[in-house]
Amino acid sequence: MEETTRIKIGHSPDPDDAFMFHAMTTGKFNTEPYEYEHVLLDIETLNQKALEKEFEVSAVSIHALPDVLDSYALMNCGASMGEGYGPRIVTNGEKSLEQVKQGTIAIPGIKTSAHLALRIMLGDLETIVVPFDEIMDAVKSGHVDAGLIIHEGQLTWKDEGLHLVADLGEMWAERTGGLPLPLGGNVVRRALGKEACEIVTKHVKQSIEYAISDPEEGLSFAIKWGRGIDESTNEEFVQMYVNERTIDYGQEGRKSVRMFLKEGQKIGMIRSDLDVDALQFIGEE
Repeated sequence: MEETTRIKIGHSPDPDDAFMFHAMTTGKFNTEPYEYEHVLLDIETLNQKALEKEFEVSAVSIHALPDVLDSYALMNCGASMGEGYGPRIVTNGEKSLEQVKQGTIAIPGIKTSAHLALRIMLGDLETIVVPFDEIMDAVKSGHVDAGLIIHEGQLTWKDEGLHLVADLGEMWAERTGGLPLPLGGNVVRRALGKEACEIVTKHVKQSIEYAISDPEEGLSFAIKWGRGIDESTNEEFVQMYVNERTIDYGQEGRKSVRMFLKEGQKIGMIRSDLDVDALQFIGEE
């Protein structure tokens, strides 16, 4: 068992992650022999920190997962999956998908799952990395021709006067016969040992179950990370990405993760030596 009882959890500064980790980082249930501390960083930074083995537990993009599998194991809980919805392509004024493909698209990070999904759906594109919370402004200013928005921007783009061109979660569902789009997952550092990894995974699952069963306090906490969204939008966004699929990927969820990675291998964005079918999920029942 790990000597240090304090476990750091790296996650995104957005309402859904804050909601799911709230109970375990604020002592809402017994987490012995561990105490948990959350560290909030944008997802691209978290992907990099996972490469550096910075945190014992971290949210990572499914796109970045293959890069950290030597050091981390994927939990069977904590998934962020779009059930027919996901990152959205928006423009300033009406444009077709074909027009978007001819221009420059702002993306929130090279290793984000949004970027991989974009490339799977649309092929080679001219992209530029822009911080996720600056993408809509870049689109409105004309700095880019289109933007790929994540987090609460998936709900607030209309308030910004932007035009929706495509929803990648919808496109993925059409492509796969209705599978959810895998975006983020939680990983636990293998060096903790098998037993510790299982205990920590159990605590994450309990935290998610606690939040879903008694959401009021978790939602009040989560809205702090919503960058000015109202309570209704906060609740809608959290429910989009913290649900039964977050408690357990389920057979369809695990199938979709594997398919997403295989599609990435086909276009050269996921390492070819990864045995996707052998991917394990800690806590799978």
